[in-house]
Amino acid sequence: QVQLVESGGGLVQPGGSLRLSCAASGSIFSINDMGWYRQAPGKERELVARISSSDSTNYADSVKGRFTISRDNAKNTVFLQMNSLKPEDTAVYYCNSQIYVRAWKKYDVWGQGTQVTVSS
Repeated sequence: QVQLVESGGGLVQPGGSLRLSCAASGSIFSINDMGWYRQAPGKERELVARISSSDSTNYADSVKGRFTISRDNAKNTVFLQMNSLKPEDTAVYYCNSQIYVRAWKKYDVWGQGTQVTVSS
């Protein structure tokens, strides 16, 4: 069994910053891509940023230049540094990863989500 646990959400004023963390745990053989998605009320879940095992990254256009994704492979953890936050960034943020428990067996795992609210 493997799981992802997010932390770091909260309430912040416009222009502020937050740092999200997501740690993978369980019987992990290896981890490929890790990513962050978000879902605002009444909207579909959307990609925010992803990072590969070789640290290649991609971002949604709406967050480029403001958000930075990074990972600590030794700790099976991915981070999302969010700067210059806007009210439209308000959403539940979810961590996602392809986790191998054996060389031939992988799971698509989602975290439970963490709320980010940007408001004055």
